[in-house]
Amino acid sequence: MNEGRKSVFLERQSYRRRRLVDTIRILPLIGALLWAVPLLWPNQSEGAVSGSDAVIYIFVVWFGLVIVGAMLSRAVSKGGVNEDQGEL
Repeated sequence: MNEGRKSVFLERQSYRRRRLVDTIRILPLIGALLWAVPLLWPNQSEGAVSGSDAVIYIFVVWFGLVIVGAMLSRAVSKGGVNEDQGEL
């Protein structure tokens, strides 16, 4: 009766690969939000954060994003994800 319809459920590997690709796509947004955190720190009070600490924070976030991006990219490439087959 419904032989022409595709299955609604995805294979477990395909689902995990797509979620990894989604995570890679959202990583720049996460990075932008983390880089904006120093804007919320107090400027001219007793508990103010020094400029050098803010710069160190920015570079630590940047380095962390590079490492996470490399790990996710490696995980996707090991799985052989082909984005052309999936939906946009």
